[in-house]
Amino acid sequence: MIFGGLESYFDFLMQNFGYGGVFLISLISAATIIFPIPGFAAIPIGAHFLHPLLVAIVGALGSSIGELVAYGAARGGISIGDGKFIKWSERLAKWFEKINGFTIIILFAATPLPHDVVGLFAGIIKYDIKKFFLATLIGKFLMFLVLAYGIGLIFP
Repeated sequence: MIFGGLESYFDFLMQNFGYGGVFLISLISAATIIFPIPGFAAIPIGAHFLHPLLVAIVGALGSSIGELVAYGAARGGISIGDGKFIKWSERLAKWFEKINGFTIIILFAATPLPHDVVGLFAGIIKYDIKKFFLATLIGKFLMFLVLAYGIGLIFP
């Protein structure tokens, strides 16, 4: 067993729901803020039963949509702030753009770094939701592509 007890559960979902199972697992695991659910484990398991490239695409789409929960929670929850907070967040937003926030989002999405933190941060500073979603999608796709094809090489 590669991923312990989750492997049999994910096997069941992959065999019965196919790409829809990959999408749902990725969506639900990414929608949990801070509380880690190892949905990425569904990618190599899904790639074992299904086409690896399509598993990476579907998983990245589901995960990117799920990451919008953290973004939306922060963006909606910070609308009641005092003047100091608004000035602080505006300066932070300028800094984030200056250091290429798009690339930072891709980096956090493509690695095991805590992407929820970046989603919360992007929501607080009101980073463009389209840019956030696209950067997350690119990063998740890269990570899931490596998982889909890479694990198959290690565990044929």
